[in-house]
Amino acid sequence: MNHIPYQSRQGYHKEPFGAVQAGTALVLRIVVPREWGCSGVQLMVGTDSKVPTAYPMVWERMEGANEEWWRVSLQIDAPGLYWYRFSCSLAQGVWSIGAGEGGLGVWGSKTGFPLTVYCENYAAPNWLKGGVLYQIFPDRFYGSGKPKSGVPDDRILRVDWGGEPLAEPIRKPNRPESYDFFGGDLAGITQKLPYLRSLGVTCLYLNPIFEANSNHRYDTADYTKIDPLLGTKDDFCALCRTAKEHDIAVVLDGVFSHTGADSVYFNRSGRYGVGGAYRDGESPCRAWYKFDEYPHKYRSWWGVDILPELQEDDPGYLSFVAGEEGIARRWLRAGASGWRLDVADELPDCFLDAFAAAVKAEKPDSYVLGEVWEDASDKISYGERRRYLQGRQLDSVMNYPLADAILGFVQGGDARILAETIETLQEHYPPRALHFAMNHIGTHDTIRALTLLGSAQLVGRKAVPLTPEQKQTAIARLKIAAVLQYTMPGVPCVYYGDEAGLEGGCDPYNRACFPWGNEDAEIQAHYQILGKLRREHGLFANAPCRILHANGSVISFERVGTDETLCVTIKAGEAPGFEISFAAQ
Repeated sequence: MNHIPYQSRQGYHKEPFGAVQAGTALVLRIVVPREWGCSGVQLMVGTDSKVPTAYPMVWERMEGANEEWWRVSLQIDAPGLYWYRFSCSLAQGVWSIGAGEGGLGVWGSKTGFPLTVYCENYAAPNWLKGGVLYQIFPDRFYGSGKPKSGVPDDRILRVDWGGEPLAEPIRKPNRPESYDFFGGDLAGITQKLPYLRSLGVTCLYLNPIFEANSNHRYDTADYTKIDPLLGTKDDFCALCRTAKEHDIAVVLDGVFSHTGADSVYFNRSGRYGVGGAYRDGESPCRAWYKFDEYPHKYRSWWGVDILPELQEDDPGYLSFVAGEEGIARRWLRAGASGWRLDVADELPDCFLDAFAAAVKAEKPDSYVLGEVWEDASDKISYGERRRYLQGRQLDSVMNYPLADAILGFVQGGDARILAETIETLQEHYPPRALHFAMNHIGTHDTIRALTLLGSAQLVGRKAVPLTPEQKQTAIARLKIAAVLQYTMPGVPCVYYGDEAGLEGGCDPYNRACFPWGNEDAEIQAHYQILGKLRREHGLFANAPCRILHANGSVISFERVGTDETLCVTIKAGEAPGFEISFAAQ
């Protein structure tokens, strides 16, 4: 049966397109050849755990001499991920129409089409729509030189800004690891706000800033304190206040699946006195952790013993993070505008529900972003289907599927793969999640974009510096990658230094110091132009994307806004380039 009976991305087959809000009237149609003798059709709709419900479809009309149209209208009131297919009674028997590639219906398939049903129960962070995110690894962005107090004496303080980061921390018996620090701080970020504004930045995403033993600070030691090398709470408040004057918001990185072993809560090394879950069996924090044999055998994040896992559903811990006076609300009151949740797919639903409720209660238009590396609409984590984007949890996620597709395309991949990724995300994600997605092409967890696009050789985790020829190739590819990043639905996020030409391999070489005074002017000017485009054109906030052409090394698409239309054409491969044009409606 080569006949195509259904296409989920076409308005006459499914209306409205994509994910739907709970309670929305939904119309579905299929087309069956008349000579097949179709006597009845049922739409089968179910979830992972529920037997499908049958909805009878009605014969609607003939189209031409041979096409019979069957129609059904329904309304789904409960948010969730649903699966649907069609069951047709034909002259030759009962045949199913299930999902194939690209939203096509396939005869004989019982694979369901996904349907995300969401609720809009929280205010949206509309201040972010159409904006530009900028990710900062605080120790490596800029140092103000402001004196610091309370800095532990086991930290390695570097004075060679721009030097190569240590490959590993220094380990000594019976002591926590010693990490190297270059001295970037919050006051330094404040001083560079005019530069960030020149890039069109409207929101900063800061890697963790709370007290911690490491330079990456994903081993939180005290959620209530700014790390002394970064400054003080007053410095943080000043950053948020001054950033607001530049129309820039600040989003914090929340690491709530684990803490550091060297923390006030666990305190394995004794840095914080006699208390803590490891040293005091009566500590109120003991219930926060997962001990197999107290105190030496405990669960840790991915087996890393300096990162003990937290019991995120423990009532005491939930209250500490999401209570009225909890961490989530405390730092919003200090000036933050939202949170990025580290390893969100490792946080249970009860935690995400409580966290989002606390954040939105404190600041209704705050931003809650999750680290999820896959399509977040149908993600299964720890045996459970997750509901990140269905309401009550995340505004959106880091857009790794789009990042992978962009980077693959500009390195010579097929434009059809990129187009399919774009269309799939538009079909699967609710509008809030789509337009607030963090569109990055590199982060602190990935190889530097320029290094990757220049096909640099890796020796271990370190990348061999690009040759002049490789760098020329890399810059040309980076430019078209950035155009895609900035013009797709979602919010582009620049990883600090990418716009300045920073190279780097895997951690820690992708976390080098910003090259102040040695920026690549060509790349920097490109990002400034893209930032200016987003400032000047309102359609970037929520206009849908329509693929016009995708084949080989060329992709073309348009975004149609209320007053104007954007058209973008990208050519990858040999002699890469792009065209961007706007036309009034």
